[in-house]
Amino acid sequence: MAFSRADTSVLGRWWWTVDRWTLTALLALIGFGYVMMLAASPAVAERIGASSRHMFFIKQVAYLMMATALMVSVSLLSPRGVRRLALMGFAAALLLTAATLVIGVEIKGARRWLPIPALSLQPSEFLKPCFAVVAAWLIAEGKAPGSRVWGATIAIGLYGVIAVILKGQPDIGMLIVISAVLFAQFFVAGLNLFLVGGMAGLGVVAAFGAYMMFPHVQSRVQRFLDPTSGDSYQVSVAMEAFANGGLLGRGPGEGRVKNVLPDAHADFVFAVVGEEFGMVICLVILALFAFVVVRGLMRLLAENDLFVMLAGTGLLTQFGLQAFVNMASTLHLIPTKGMTLPFVSYGGSSVLAIAIGMGMLLALTRRRVGARSGEITEDSSVAPDLATGAVR
Repeated sequence: MAFSRADTSVLGRWWWTVDRWTLTALLALIGFGYVMMLAASPAVAERIGASSRHMFFIKQVAYLMMATALMVSVSLLSPRGVRRLALMGFAAALLLTAATLVIGVEIKGARRWLPIPALSLQPSEFLKPCFAVVAAWLIAEGKAPGSRVWGATIAIGLYGVIAVILKGQPDIGMLIVISAVLFAQFFVAGLNLFLVGGMAGLGVVAAFGAYMMFPHVQSRVQRFLDPTSGDSYQVSVAMEAFANGGLLGRGPGEGRVKNVLPDAHADFVFAVVGEEFGMVICLVILALFAFVVVRGLMRLLAENDLFVMLAGTGLLTQFGLQAFVNMASTLHLIPTKGMTLPFVSYGGSSVLAIAIGMGMLLALTRRRVGARSGEITEDSSVAPDLATGAVR
């Protein structure tokens, strides 16, 4: 897109205030999503007996197109608009997530999905970005001078409600991500180091409790520590795929792992990347994720609006952690966890929820006035200095 600096339309103001480097990296990840669906979906569709291999691919292409439009649309919002969207989204996602315990579809022993025509909706995916922004708003309000709002207490209370619902599904991986988001936000907000240590200790206790209470967690940990103790087929095949791919890969469409790996299009799509495109492209994808996280944190360093800092921290934490969990479990660096690779794996709910979160991040990190001179407010128009070309 090319906009003149004199363009004061909504898109014109957006183009000159949004972080275009982060936007480019996110669009590149969406591009990889298109490529990997083209590479993996036909074989997966044939193996699972889908009526049309082409419809399987077209469905994900439609999700990615919707995600792109959704991300750009959300990034047009002001911080106030982001708060409102997050509050409405959080209320709806929380109710729908609770509904999965009653009317949800059970898949592989978990009730995380609602049966909706043309989409198996996983509402807990939308909880992640919305809760990150809502918790940031509550903590920031509680720390405002003269505030009588017990923001931190309310945020912890909401987290407790989420934890009970996710435990009932069960979805321990999602709970770990949301817990990490809240912990990171409290840490950035200035949590006492003794309390940081206490919360870390509680996290260890909770992890041990999950290991003792949930057989599927115990099984995954044991298979990670000792692959011979149970079924480690998917991880073994994934590791063979990386070995076969080598440095430059076997070539597009030449991979074999997608023909035998049940989740080759979703949780183990990184293995398909490694086999067909090699270690070089794997490192490129890893670099894109790292760039988005590091670039976002650097943008937040220039902020003195606590809400923006905390919300951005939460959104970046969940984005980076989800990518790490997917790639690390595929590479057998951590126990396996059914978590998608943002924008690259198949899945409608995941792609759309991540698009909302990254749209919120782009909206919050747009240049604004308030904290520092020379930045642009969310409400002011872009008034360019035609003599110098600078935007004021």
